[in-house]
Amino acid sequence: MSNTVIAVGGHIGDMELTAGPTLAKVVLEGGRAIIVDCTYGERGHPTVAPSVYREQKLHEARFFAETIGAELITLDYSDGFLPDDEAVAEQIAEIIRATKPDVLITHWVHSMHRDHERAAQAALRGAFLASIPLEEIEAARHSVPRILHAENWEDMEGFEADTFFGIPDEAFDLWLTGIQEHAFARGETYGFRFIDYYSALMQVKGCLVGERRAAAFRSAGAEKFTLAGP
Repeated sequence: MSNTVIAVGGHIGDMELTAGPTLAKVVLEGGRAIIVDCTYGERGHPTVAPSVYREQKLHEARFFAETIGAELITLDYSDGFLPDDEAVAEQIAEIIRATKPDVLITHWVHSMHRDHERAAQAALRGAFLASIPLEEIEAARHSVPRILHAENWEDMEGFEADTFFGIPDEAFDLWLTGIQEHAFARGETYGFRFIDYYSALMQVKGCLVGERRAAAFRSAGAEKFTLAGP
């Protein structure tokens, strides 16, 4: 499998949690996975100072990426303060031009978190900017063939999955090892059992498509597709 997949999330941990099993699958099948975390997510701990939690989050992000074999890019924005401007979209466009992904994954466009919505908008805008001809960088122009929104219980307003990827045991195990390093995913911040929720969700979605586990997405277009694999 030769797919390059880029996943753009609002905070460290967002795409690791929701798109992570699929990214692990991509790497196992010979593809390239790139995680772009737009903010550090450093304000997400009720008892740890943001400056301290920021360093912990960076460690968690690096551990996860190394565990599943993904590349990591962290943009220098603060949790809760992701700008709604062209600068973020242009940064993502530069990454797209450089990596030429076959698939872009991001949040659904409606969320309880502003950073999620702004990351999704920046990813979609970045994909557009990367696709248009700019005279000085014409050779780097790239149109992303497929754009997907990951299923996230915090981004469910109007979300309806139309694309499912079977998640093999090895990909699930790598994801589980990596995501367990994240304090929030273990339920140590505000108590929500993220790992249990998404592990169970993959089993539920797998029942719908005849797989032991599956990850669900909504296509930015009307088409349905599957990642190539053995």
